[in-house]
Amino acid sequence: MNKKHVGPVAVVLAAVILVGAAVLLTSCGGGGDVELIPRTILFGNPERARARISPSGELMSYIAPVDDVLNVWVKTIGEDDDRAVTHDDNRGVFRFFWAQDSNHIIYLQDAGGDENWLLYSVNIESGEVSELTPFEGVQVRVLDYSKHHPNTMVISMNQQDPRLHDVYRLELDTGELTLVARNPGNILGWITDFNLDVRGALAMGPTGDTKLLYREDPAAATWETLITWGDEDNMVSSPLAFTKDGGSLYMIDSRNANTGRLVRLDLETRELTIMAEDPIYDVSDVMVNPDTYEIEAVAFTKAKNEWKILDDAVADDFAAIEKLDSGDFSITSYDNDYDTWIVAFSKDDGPVPFYSYDRNTKEGTFLFVHKPDLEGYNLVPIEPISFTSRDGLTIHGYITYPSGVARRNLPLVLNVHGGPWARDNWGYNPEAQWLANRGYVCLQVNFRGSTGYGKEFLNAGDKEWGGTMQNDLTDAVNWAIDKGIADPERIAIYGASYGGYAALAGATFTPDLFCCAIPMMGPSNLISFLETIPPYWSTMIEMMYKRVGDPRTEEEFLRSRSPLFSVDQVKIPMLVAQGANDVRVVQAESDQFVEAMKANGLEVGYIVFEDEGHGFAKPENRLRFYGDAERFLAKHMGGRSEDEPVQ
Repeated sequence: MNKKHVGPVAVVLAAVILVGAAVLLTSCGGGGDVELIPRTILFGNPERARARISPSGELMSYIAPVDDVLNVWVKTIGEDDDRAVTHDDNRGVFRFFWAQDSNHIIYLQDAGGDENWLLYSVNIESGEVSELTPFEGVQVRVLDYSKHHPNTMVISMNQQDPRLHDVYRLELDTGELTLVARNPGNILGWITDFNLDVRGALAMGPTGDTKLLYREDPAAATWETLITWGDEDNMVSSPLAFTKDGGSLYMIDSRNANTGRLVRLDLETRELTIMAEDPIYDVSDVMVNPDTYEIEAVAFTKAKNEWKILDDAVADDFAAIEKLDSGDFSITSYDNDYDTWIVAFSKDDGPVPFYSYDRNTKEGTFLFVHKPDLEGYNLVPIEPISFTSRDGLTIHGYITYPSGVARRNLPLVLNVHGGPWARDNWGYNPEAQWLANRGYVCLQVNFRGSTGYGKEFLNAGDKEWGGTMQNDLTDAVNWAIDKGIADPERIAIYGASYGGYAALAGATFTPDLFCCAIPMMGPSNLISFLETIPPYWSTMIEMMYKRVGDPRTEEEFLRSRSPLFSVDQVKIPMLVAQGANDVRVVQAESDQFVEAMKANGLEVGYIVFEDEGHGFAKPENRLRFYGDAERFLAKHMGGRSEDEPVQ
């Protein structure tokens, strides 16, 4: 579908680090008499999720478990003929979409979390599965597909060189693959037009800048540089899509502004038209009409998501959708007639509901919620906060309090997001609800370097891993202490990916602030981390050096910001988790830190999941991790647990 999620450069870089009843026991922590929500409900598989309508408008697909493994299901709308059409028995199927014939589901799968995503097709009638990209050690990315070219998909893959993604045209009926654009060595991403021809590209410059390349003729061998975004703009600015006639290009552009603005560039006159902007927040999402290719609405993610209508044709639809339910809504799919939309709502105090919305009647039909078992439990609000950092920046975030207790002198878990070029958002968050239900305040901070708040805020995080980025986290904790919210003796730091790095840094660089730490998949040595990145990140390595540090010239600086070399400062117990197949933050990053802690006689638990990568896809692994983490926190923080705390 032509609903564009903006910021391909930021998305690529975010990938760096870048996601039943039980016997209920309580300890002396907060939470009062509120019933414990079982971990199986919070972190087990959803009952149903990710509803998608077929192009014909007659069928609906969603993911649901088969023997506790998520697979794609299909049903006829209005009938009770639900049936599983994929039958994975390992990691499950998460990334899928309809083929234009409404008789096939296309999906991507990797092996054990290795991120070598391959493309498959399943016939929903016969169950026959076709391997569309039957290659080993190759990563496939879906670039574009359209109802106007129902048999064709455009993909990129690194088959010829593991460092570089070339572009291929895939014919779905025959499986024929045709190379249409070769990556010369510096292309971060490609842009197709209405005809699915490659006419734009985003290239990395030698000094960390990015160049928007263009060719009027898709067969031309030479490219013209339209725009150069310097390193101050390249994480906020990026191309989005061509107009239908191919004469203009939609972009997010922060040149001559602090925030990423939605603009339209006329490719003949080079005139730039500003379509939407906000002085504080970047454009976060756009909705493109699948027939006219005009942008109908644009979103800015502030404390919550806010849509701005650009085309009055959808104004009544958005107004009607807002009345269906509470929370931030997103349109996840629509049929080829553009008459029926599938809408999901994210809310902080309940599961995610899905609706079918009829544009002709302006009415919605409830489909399901993703975890109905949650509706029997007390979920708490996630509240936006802000404070001023020690050097004067306004820092935003969210706080979630336990229910049934006074908001004073409580144990607090600082839950740090990954990326770091990403941000926390308002809405349903199982970790925030888990922590609050166990009696902890959950504090989430969009520290400098987080995306969405303009380029000055993002660029303030350059080469500040373990520096002012970490100071923002420390300042957030001190804000909570000064407000009387947090007990200074019971504060933990917790996070995955970059959040795992921050947890390692908190334990080493501010050893007196936290009483325990839980880092997951966190880089402990920035030098070895940068030396072991996946080969297909090589096209953006100069940008990473600009943002993190350059090991060729700044080795001592990177050592000073690497928790591994300050492990002798650790005073607190830690629980470390890692996927053995992680290609972003390899297992050695956790191994070396744990070994150093053990050598120093420090208390450390270590969980390695042999069948996971950068995150825990399998429910049994998630439940094991959260069980261990819950017992660890109960032991060191005094919160509640489904189980007896580890002694």
